Amino acid sequence: MPAPATLLPPRIRSAAVESVGGLPAAFWWLWTSTLVNKLGGFVVTFMALYLTAERGYSGTYAGLVAALFGLGSAVASLVGGVLADRIGRRPTLLVAQTLTALCTAALGFTQGQLMIAVVAFLTGLSANASRPATSAIIADVVPAADRVRAMSLNYWAINIGFGVSSAVGGLIALSGYLPLFLGDAATTLLCALVVFVKVPESRPELPGGDRVREGAPAAADPQISLGTVFRDRRFIALVSMTFLFAMIMQQGNTTLAMVMGSAGLKSQFGWVIGLNGLLIVVLQIPVVWAIRGRDRAKLLMAGALLAGWGAALAAFAGHSVLFFALSVVVWTVGEIIQVPTNMGLVAELSPTHARGRYQGVSSLAWSAASCVGPAAGGLLLDHAGPAAVWGGCAVLGTVAGIGYLLVGRRADATASARVAARAAA
Repeated sequence: MPAPATLLPPRIRSAAVESVGGLPAAFWWLWTSTLVNKLGGFVVTFMALYLTAERGYSGTYAGLVAALFGLGSAVASLVGGVLADRIGRRPTLLVAQTLTALCTAALGFTQGQLMIAVVAFLTGLSANASRPATSAIIADVVPAADRVRAMSLNYWAINIGFGVSSAVGGLIALSGYLPLFLGDAATTLLCALVVFVKVPESRPELPGGDRVREGAPAAADPQISLGTVFRDRRFIALVSMTFLFAMIMQQGNTTLAMVMGSAGLKSQFGWVIGLNGLLIVVLQIPVVWAIRGRDRAKLLMAGALLAGWGAALAAFAGHSVLFFALSVVVWTVGEIIQVPTNMGLVAELSPTHARGRYQGVSSLAWSAASCVGPAAGGLLLDHAGPAAVWGGCAVLGTVAGIGYLLVGRRADATASARVAARAAA
């Protein structure tokens, strides 16, 4: 009997091989670890709903808690990036994931507005410290020509987990929220175990062939510090546009939950937001394969416009679950285009021995948005109504789209020059 893969048409089989073939084992173990973690990633998705529908707090308070989580994530982006370069990618991942599991479990038992806010900040602080290390490992172990593909596959794993956890989490939440916190903590610990057993340290060798000792400072390029990254104007311009894009994405995790809850659609939120993960699972690889080799500045612009105006469609949803779902579908297509394109460009812009720092600053765009976005969304929702939130998303998407077109080509030219210089060296 022929193997299942041989039953596929040759063109589809060839595309599948090109999409997932030829990547190193270390990448696939990291991919597995990411998938395990996100399969239980309930807390961030359901936090706003938990605080408003279960605890009875206001949308403004739910936005504040999400903002404090984001503030912790923003600090962790920079600290995690520096640690990934100095003590190593693997130790940074293990410490961050262990602390995240402890904080997530504690959050499920925490009482009182002040303590919930404090523990949410600590959870964000520990959770996002692993993000720069993960991106740096991928950039370390995957050849430049395959990095966009590898970043797409890793993002694919995130969204497989997100789609499943959103749908399953909505069902679990019907009988109580504590199992969501404990399940999230358990899968994070399992993620750390996979890293401990299977993912090796990947920091590159120093010029001259000596490997950076684990726990020792990475002095390969002493001129590259966080200050150096922030003075890289083209890179920071790219990060700034990503911040605007991420502000739109944050409304799906927080404001959308509150709007649907107030419309009497609390139980439907799980599967509506789960469409985001499901569509990425189904479309991410085909879309990345279809857009390869295209103008990255135009792709980034298209992703931002689809995200902003797709979110704006929610202004017309009223009490219609299907219209909310349509909004999610449109902004998800923008996300599918933007995220791997942007991640691949960031990896190429990052000097080899400062990948952790560059990835940390890039991650800061998302972390800062997770701090500002929920708070802004909650305030607008309480004081100006849903239409102001979704109209703001359209404005942000338009500004980000124009900005991406202007700065994307310059950043792309810089990245190409750096790749050529590395090849020549």
